Amino acid sequence: MNYGVTDEASARLAWARLSEPADSVAVALIERFGFHDAFHIAARGGTAPNGKVVDRFTARLKDLHLDRDREICERLGARQLLPGDPEWPTALDDLAVPPWCLWVRGPVDLAAVPSRSVAVVGARTSTAYGNHVAAEIGAGTGARGFTVVSGAAFGIDAAAHRGALSVEAPTVAVLACGVDRVYPAAHADLIAAVSRAGGVLTEVPPGSAPTRPRFLARNRIIAALATGTVVVEAGLRSGSLNTLRAAAAIGRPVAVVPGPVTSMVSAGCHRAVREEGAVLVTDAAEVVDLLGDIGGDDLAPAKRGPERVQDQLDDLPLRVWSTLAPFRSKTVEEITVQAGLAAAEVLGALGELQGRGLAELRLDGWGRV
Repeated sequence: MNYGVTDEASARLAWARLSEPADSVAVALIERFGFHDAFHIAARGGTAPNGKVVDRFTARLKDLHLDRDREICERLGARQLLPGDPEWPTALDDLAVPPWCLWVRGPVDLAAVPSRSVAVVGARTSTAYGNHVAAEIGAGTGARGFTVVSGAAFGIDAAAHRGALSVEAPTVAVLACGVDRVYPAAHADLIAAVSRAGGVLTEVPPGSAPTRPRFLARNRIIAALATGTVVVEAGLRSGSLNTLRAAAAIGRPVAVVPGPVTSMVSAGCHRAVREEGAVLVTDAAEVVDLLGDIGGDDLAPAKRGPERVQDQLDDLPLRVWSTLAPFRSKTVEEITVQAGLAAAEVLGALGELQGRGLAELRLDGWGRV
């Protein structure tokens, strides 16, 4: 029985149904025999490259109905993507084990996403601070032409998606379940909005439930699909750091947003800066500076403190101005002692300060304006 698997394309779709993403036995079979022949070896309980009988996939054969999967996609307005298709994002091929296929819903052109996009991920149990920063990054990068990529989870993911939606920017959600399912269920409206503004995608077939291994597997897709990854709030064991490491492993820029040093929900971010080479960013402008084009409008403006009039003073006028007080007058003799200058130097400096409107001559001496 061939189960409708007659070529490499149908075999890829079949393997997505039979195997967990990046399953080591499936990967070994496929690397040696190709998708088509490896499927038929697995379907008849053949032998793996290590000599063991392949029987871990046979239990799922009864649920293998490629025509049914296609019908579900047509009903949803979704589409199946395979490597080589015009819309296939070739950036995913940088992964050690790229997805075998994708199911996509929404108007997004996935092939264009990796050129100017940012993955914004972080803690599900985020703080108000983290949600605010994630939304600001989502909105700020979206307004500058970036597609915001995340996972539609509670917390930081949701805040980043909503930030992009608030400025009508495209955003993409990578799911750990089938394209026909909504997870978390409480985000039904959010995921629907994301699918209209950009798209939702997954490497597991319709009907698939979200599981922890699938969440970890989908993180690598988020990392590879985006130009770079930003983590906003992550504990020391956060799955978001898995996304950051997946991005770094394939040479993508990675960054984190700092939090209070007393906050355990930001401890993973701080460690990523200290030990894993992550760049510290504080707002959307710095994210665009890191991931955008070199030079031009993508450069972040330099951050400086407020300009003060005395910042423009040379050394001698500044030393004299520092001795003056707004509510008490001082004689030239007092100023020479406190500033450590000669009377002529003090008088010259006072003249300049008076001209700048920073000092005034009073009846009983000099004072600061």
